[in-house]
Parts: sequence; C-alpha cells; structure tokens
Amino acid sequence: MSLDKSFYLHRGQFTSKLTSARKMLGIFRGRRKFLAASLALLFIPSFTWLYLSIGHFQVKPLPLSSLEAQPSSPLGDSNARVALELRIRAVEEENRALRQELSRPPRNSSASHSNGTGRGKQSRALSEQGAFNNEGQKNAAVGNGSYCSQQQLVDKCETIHVAIVCAGYNASRDVVTLVKSVLFHRRNALHFHFITDSIAKQILSSLFHSWMVPAVRVNFYDADELKSEVSWIPNKHYSGIYGLMKLVLTKALPLDLQRVIVLDTDITFATDIAELWAVFHKFKGQQVLGLVENQSDWYLGNLWKNHRPWPALGRGFNTGVILLLLDRLRKVRWEQMWRLTAERELMSMLSTSLADQDIFNAVIKQNPFLVYQLPCFWNVQLSDHTRSEKCYKDVSDLKVIHWNSPKKLRVKNKHVEFFRNLYLTFLEYDGNLLRRELFGCPSEADPNSENLQKTLSELDEDDPCYEFRRERFTVHRTHLYFLHYEYEPSSDNTDVTLVAQLSMDRLQMLEAICKHWEGPISLALYLSDAEAQQFLRYAQGSEVLMNRGNVGYHIVYKEGQFYPVNLLRNVAMQQVNTPYMFLSDIDFLPMYGLYEYLRKSVVQLEMANTKKALVVPAFETLRYRLSFPKSKAELLSQLDMGTLFTFRYHVWTKGHAPTNFAKWRTATTPYRVLWEADFEPYVMVRRDSPEYDRRFVGFGWNKVAHIMELDAQEYEFVVLPNAYMIHMPHAPSFDITKFRSNKQYRACLKTLKEEFQQNMSRRFGFAALKYMTAENNT
Repeated sequence: MSLDKSFYLHRGQFTSKLTSARKMLGIFRGRRKFLAASLALLFIPSFTWLYLSIGHFQVKPLPLSSLEAQPSSPLGDSNARVALELRIRAVEEENRALRQELSRPPRNSSASHSNGTGRGKQSRALSEQGAFNNEGQKNAAVGNGSYCSQQQLVDKCETIHVAIVCAGYNASRDVVTLVKSVLFHRRNALHFHFITDSIAKQILSSLFHSWMVPAVRVNFYDADELKSEVSWIPNKHYSGIYGLMKLVLTKALPLDLQRVIVLDTDITFATDIAELWAVFHKFKGQQVLGLVENQSDWYLGNLWKNHRPWPALGRGFNTGVILLLLDRLRKVRWEQMWRLTAERELMSMLSTSLADQDIFNAVIKQNPFLVYQLPCFWNVQLSDHTRSEKCYKDVSDLKVIHWNSPKKLRVKNKHVEFFRNLYLTFLEYDGNLLRRELFGCPSEADPNSENLQKTLSELDEDDPCYEFRRERFTVHRTHLYFLHYEYEPSSDNTDVTLVAQLSMDRLQMLEAICKHWEGPISLALYLSDAEAQQFLRYAQGSEVLMNRGNVGYHIVYKEGQFYPVNLLRNVAMQQVNTPYMFLSDIDFLPMYGLYEYLRKSVVQLEMANTKKALVVPAFETLRYRLSFPKSKAELLSQLDMGTLFTFRYHVWTKGHAPTNFAKWRTATTPYRVLWEADFEPYVMVRRDSPEYDRRFVGFGWNKVAHIMELDAQEYEFVVLPNAYMIHMPHAPSFDITKFRSNKQYRACLKTLKEEFQQNMSRRFGFAALKYMTAENNT
C-alpha cells in the first residue's frame, strides 16, 4: 500500500469514527453523551501519532507500477515528507474544528430533526451576512436555530423598546392582538412608544391603565404634531397620512432612546421579541436599518402593464418590521436624507403607493450600506402572490406574521388556515392571563398597583362577604370605543345620551333600542375576549348597527364571579359627551320620539340651571311579541286590557310606586314626587351627576343606592307626563337566580346596604337620617 493510500485509509477510519461519535452525541443523553465524546477525542492523538510515525520511519510503499518501482531520489523523499507534514497539519486543523463542534451543547432535537443540515447553513449565512446578501437570505430562510445563541445577547433585565404608529378606532382594536402576542412570548420588560391621534391615545391609555401588566411602560406621542412633517407627500395608500409617520421617528421619539423595534399594527409574533432585539448586535459599520426583503414582485415592476413602482434595491424591503438604530440615524442626518430623496422621486412619481415603504426603499437604493437584511422569517408577508412560503419549512421556523394585505384574514395563501388560527388564538386570548410578573429583575413601582395590593391586603379573607368587598376594588381591563364612533355636538346644548350596560345574553336588544332611540348611545358590555370578537362579528353583520355611528361600545372584560353592574354603568356614563344623559337599562325600549321629547324638556324645565332628575315612567309586558304603543293613549289602552303593567308591580311595588302612576294617567304637565325608601326610577340627569356606588354588584340595590345619592345631593325628582319606557321579557339573569337561592348572598347584600347608609350619614350628617329611618320602617 502506498504512503498516500495509507494516509487516506487512516484518515477515512478516523473521520468515520468521529462521524459516529457525533451521531452518538445526537442520540444519547447524559453520561452516554459524555462517554461517546470522550472516546472520540481519545482517538484523535492516537491517529495523529500514527501519521507522524509513518512519516518518521519512511515506510516504503509496494510498487503498483513500473514507474513507481524506480528508486526515489533524496529530493523526492524530502518533497514527500513535506507534503505529508502539510497533510498532517490539515488533518490536525480539521480535528481541532471537530473537537470544538463536539464540545458545543446539543441543540434542540426537534428543531434539528425538522431542519436537518439547513441549520448549519443558516448559521454560516447569518455570520457572514452583509448589507444585501441574497445568498445569505436564502440560507437564513431555511431555519432559525442559530438565533438560540442570540437570545443570550439580551440581558434578562434589559428593556425592549417597541414603537407603533396607531390612529383611529379600528387600528386601536387591531393593535391589541399584536400586543397580546408580544406579551405572551416575552421574558423582558417592555416599553411601548405609541405615535397616536387623540382617539387612539384615549383608547390605549385607558386600556393599558386598566390592564396593569407588570414590567410594561407606555408612552404616547401626538401624531397631529408630526403631520406637518409629512403632509406635503401625496399618498395613495389606505393608511393615509399616518402611513408616513415612521419616517419621522427620529424626531418623535426621545433623544436618549438609542434603538427601537418598529412594528405595523397588523403584525403577530410567534416568538419572544427578545430574539429580534438581539439582532441589533449583528449590525456593522454604517448599518442603521434592519429590514426583511419584500416578498412580492411589487418593486420588480412586472405586476401589470405600465406598472411603475418607486426605485428599490432588487425586490425592495418591507417596512412592517423595522429595526432602527436611532442614534446612528440622527448622526447620518436621516431627516435630510429621506426628505431630499422623496422630493427628487416625487417629481416623476407624483405620489407614494405604499406610503413610507416607497421612500425607505428609494433611500436604500441610493445608500445600500444603511441596511442590514433580516432573515425573512422575521416578516412573513401574507399578501396575495408573495414568496412567503420560502421563509419557513416548519412551524418552529415562524417568527413574525404580517397580514399586510388589505384583505387581512381573507388573503390567499397555501397555509392561510394555520396562520388564521394562530392569529385568532391571540385575538380571543384572555388578556388577564398576561398580567404575570417578571421575576429576578428590579422594576419601576406602579403606584396604582401598589395601592390596589395594599387595599386588598387589608380585607379580611375570612369575612363571609369577602368576595363582594373584593369586587369593589377589582380593576377590569377596559377597551373604550371598540367600534368606530362619530358624534357631532348639537349647537343648542340640549343633547341627551342613552346610557345602558349589557352582557352577551342581551345582545339581541341592541337593534331594537337603536330603532327606538335616534340620539347618541353609550353602552358598556361585559364580555370575555372571545365574546368581544363574537360581538364584533354580530355588529359588523347588522345593517342597523353599522348605520349608526353615534353608538359608543365600551368593552369591560370579564373577571371575578359577579356581574359588576354599577362599574359598567359608570364606564358608560364617563364616555357621555352630551350635556345630559338618560340612565336606562338594556332590556327597556324607550317610546318612539323620547329622544326629542327629553331635549325639549331640558329647555322647558331649565335643566341647565337646576338639579333635576326627570323621571320616565316604566312599564312592562310579559309578551315577547308586542304591538309597541305609539302614544300615551295607546299605552293606557293596553294597560287597561292587561297587555301592559306598571313595572314590577307584582314583585317589587316599592321600586316605582313613588312615580304615582294614577296621577300620571291624567297628567298633562310635569309633576314633582318625593323620594321614598327603595325608589329606583329611570331618570335623565346632567352629565355631572354622581356615579353609581361600586360596592353593589350582581342583583340588588344598585339603582336604589344611586337614587338615594341623588336625593341626598338635593336633586328634585320630576315625572314627565308624556314619556314612557317598556321592559321586554327575558330569562332571569344568573345574578338574580343567585340572589333568590343563596341565603348568604342576601345576607351580604343587607350588610352592604347598612354600610352604605352609614357612609351616607357620615357624608351628609343630619340630612341622611331619613334614609336610616325609612329603611327601619320598611
């Protein structure tokens, strides 16, 4: 055997053993791994010694041909030795690399099985990736295993900054799903920076304030103050002027903020955002933007005849996910750069088609060194006719899903059903479960959270009424204006808003109320996250509801075992923006024309200058199908025939007896009535009237306490002679069933009533004694 063949034989055996050792590493666990690696490493010096020995003793190979049988010259022997030594050094270098590979901790087995050798390709591709490396992008798209090491680059106590442009009612609703997906996977503190209009700020500030998620900070920046920076740019995109706001983030965000992840509202995360934050460490040189290649053919200009897109580098980049190095962007004069580029291109393009994305791409076309190309799984773009399928081979490869088509969930994609289910999971996920603590890191104290914990700790958990008392202090996550809302204030300052609250089982009343009341309505809905989406689908499918822009729907998310009826009323009252409000319940239909009648009564009874509560007499029917009376005369006729009754006359006469229905039958002018025990009429009051007492939850005394408060504050109760409302029949609520069947429930309600009366005595002194006396007499 020749020396060369002997060398390759030994090398083949050595490599084979090493390969076997590496396979054993992937199969065995614990001690087996250690033994396999140790045996493989022991073979390395043995074979190396063998190679050196062969070279030292100059073993003569057997002649294989007549040419090889000739004696070698000294020079030939010297050359052979040099060649052999070079080969040995090469083998030793390979051995060293293999030892390093063997010493690495094993990767997740499921990940390696699903992606095979593509992981190694990706690792090399990512380490060598430059500003615009198509080959690196192809390799990186195979899998995401190399990002396991990147997570270590983000300290567990480091705060991750996220910027989002959000404007309007719909975007404010959509962004919640994005936030949920980020919170679900996150292990770091988060700081959200929202660039918003006044609508989104009101909605999101209330939502985050009531959400109370630990280790989450939120700041808002007024988009209206930034409009002048981009309003000169004609934009055809459906996002409007807010679609250009990402261009001015260097100006909008704080100067001491160095880096930020910028996201569109139609993004869904399928991994920890810290993995994306870690990519900042890979930026080199002048790279200041991290972007994913656009996955459609838009910037190639071949979608249709005469299609002329803005200039872009190759396929261009999508700006749904952006990594911004703000400090470096400011140093390279980003504002001046994009402005000059936009001005130049607009001379021929006339307007943008894809908002800020067109301008970002035009700048990158001129300055490709600015961009670091992210692997495409950081922005899997689900618009029609994209190459998004090349970004993943397995579920574990997915990082960020981008619903960047105007069709959103109705987009055409091979795997759209899977993506839709992932999105719906977060859409309907209980946001209360995301209020989890991050342990091991100091966090900024939240005064609201600390005060709440202190208050709850002072409650006696052994108190039979503990759950009732706790509910009073429960902070319910609240999403104001869940649907689009439009209201134009009246010039005469007489406008009235109908206020009510409901749960899912009263949803069918909404259309009927909208038909009976043409004025503004403020509704608080007590729903779970999943029920909120059912309500959304119901409302969007209702022509009646969609034609009414002046109805404000405010979602109060479910938490606890009681129906927080007075909290819901307060939420609806707080969103009234008319001078007056009619405090109703969802199962009552107001008479036709009541809205205009109440507005006239405002002027007639000088409501603006006096404390009055205008009483609307309440009636009820036991029939599910009722020919609704169109006048007082028709109502009296039905009352006489037994089709209608005064409200609760057979079970709770005291609630509405002070209205004096006998007098109302013949009354033609408003008349005053006095407060009596258990009086609970439905009234119209000024917007600044007192709120309902939150201690009363479920069924019992929730309205009674409020009317008592009005009386204590010297409101005058005036019954309207030509107004009425009718209660429609429905199945008993869960809370009234508990009240009727649970002795402890009734005992706790009695205790809460006594405490409320004592509180009234402390607040109003001698004037409140009548409430104690009246209660004792009854």
